[in-house]
Amino acid sequence: MWRLAKIASGCSLAIALMTATGCTGPPETPLERLIESRRLAADLLIQFTKAADASNRAVMADTDEASKAFAHEAEQATQAVDKAASTLAPMLSGLGYAEETGLLEEFKSRFGEYRTLDRNVLELAVENTNLKAQRMSFGPAQEAADAFRDSLAALAPVDPVKDTWRMKALAASAIAAVREIQVLQAPHIAEADDAAMTRLEQRMATEEGSARSALANLGTITEPGSRPKLAEATAALDRFKDLNAQIIALSRRNTNVRSLALALGQKRTLSAACEDRLHALQAALANRDFRATR
Repeated sequence: MWRLAKIASGCSLAIALMTATGCTGPPETPLERLIESRRLAADLLIQFTKAADASNRAVMADTDEASKAFAHEAEQATQAVDKAASTLAPMLSGLGYAEETGLLEEFKSRFGEYRTLDRNVLELAVENTNLKAQRMSFGPAQEAADAFRDSLAALAPVDPVKDTWRMKALAASAIAAVREIQVLQAPHIAEADDAAMTRLEQRMATEEGSARSALANLGTITEPGSRPKLAEATAALDRFKDLNAQIIALSRRNTNVRSLALALGQKRTLSAACEDRLHALQAALANRDFRATR
């Protein structure tokens, strides 16, 4: 706590001195350079925190527009970090602050690693492929599945006495197969493991085969007047199959899952390392005595 109080006291004194002297140009005296160094170190931490926070919000955003806006915000804050670090480095060197210079160099090294990783995270985040797959599953794919169900419900058998219940059973089997594919879409979208996704796709293919088989059997007992509805059901199933293939392709990209994993794993570790060096830098500058600069 005393270190934070000392930093705050130093910043307050800096502002008071600069206001009193009307200083608007570059710092010239050692005292002014120390004050400016403390300000820049504080700004470094603020801008880095803003960059990390905006990047995390880009990962968690639920629309492309929000992801892109937060990614842009993160990049702006990152550029501000670069600018502050570039300004602070020669100032510390000129003051002869070897410890602080070393801490800043350690931060810059870690920040370089962080920035490389963060670019990858943001590129993945703004693609939003898992989110797009989910929306397709809940939207167009759901509509195609419902159209399939409604078309089958309108079928009539050639022989009502003999084939009514068989037709109902076949229709129910076909609808259940499509619904099962829908159920499998959610875990596929959330899955990170390629082998697990392959197993889910194999189950989807089996269910589609069952639906096709049921449709073929329905064709043998459907009366001529309702055959257009059977054709509609087939078209709806074809549409559903195409949409499911698109969902799988988006899900396989896994950009939301991958960006979140990176954000919670490697990026979190690098962020902590960067913040640790910045806190150490602030503490070291706070311990510098104003009298030592006279």
